[in-house]
Amino acid sequence: MAALAALVGLAGALLAPPGGPASVRAGAPSDGSTLAPDAAARPYEIRLLGPGDFVSQTNDVQCIGASIQTMANIVGLLDDRSAATQRRIQDLARRLSWLPGDPVRRINWEPRGASTRGWARALTELEVGTYILRSEATLDAALLAAARAMRTTNRPVGLLVWRGRHAWVMTGFRATADPLADPNAVVTAVQVADPWYPRTSSPWGRSPAPGTMLSPTALGRAFVPISRRWLTTPGERYVLIFPLVGPPQPHSDRTV
Repeated sequence: MAALAALVGLAGALLAPPGGPASVRAGAPSDGSTLAPDAAARPYEIRLLGPGDFVSQTNDVQCIGASIQTMANIVGLLDDRSAATQRRIQDLARRLSWLPGDPVRRINWEPRGASTRGWARALTELEVGTYILRSEATLDAALLAAARAMRTTNRPVGLLVWRGRHAWVMTGFRATADPLADPNAVVTAVQVADPWYPRTSSPWGRSPAPGTMLSPTALGRAFVPISRRWLTTPGERYVLIFPLVGPPQPHSDRTV
């Protein structure tokens, strides 16, 4: 926690998130050993967003800073909704966005926001967990991968939405079965936190309230596939900021 304490000057544990049959402490890796033998066959749900975790972005470019701040609140490394902390986190994500060896940007101007690489690197640097970029070819595959990651790590997942222009946080899900135990599990709803809330986007509509459960169809109106040169697989893909099991590994830049 040294990196986080040095950056924001505080750290604290939050109250446990709302309970329920599948609710677990955010940030604590799980191997599924507490499940009953028939648990895999029952509907499964996780909700990590607790009271006071959500932070709205303070301006029109700090969606990644606000998302990281929310994610740090969820796992208990922060209990902080201040604009000053959000700005420090945003500055860190920007500094980590474009490092030597990264793919060359096609633009000749300096973006005002941070990149997805900066998002993943800042989460890792702040010891929220080890995060990487991951992409999937279909929405169903992306949601199942995200659900399995949340089920394994008890950490939130980042979603690159609005055709790569905005950041959301996936803070929970509902599935037909435990996604780790049942290979046929299907994600039927996703809990989200949109840092643009309570604003409205003219092309994308009103932002959902923090903790809203969206069907895959509703989520898919904002979480759409994009094409990026840094993706290891060509074509349009759904992009996730993806947590890995294990202690934080600074600057883990691997893209799956």
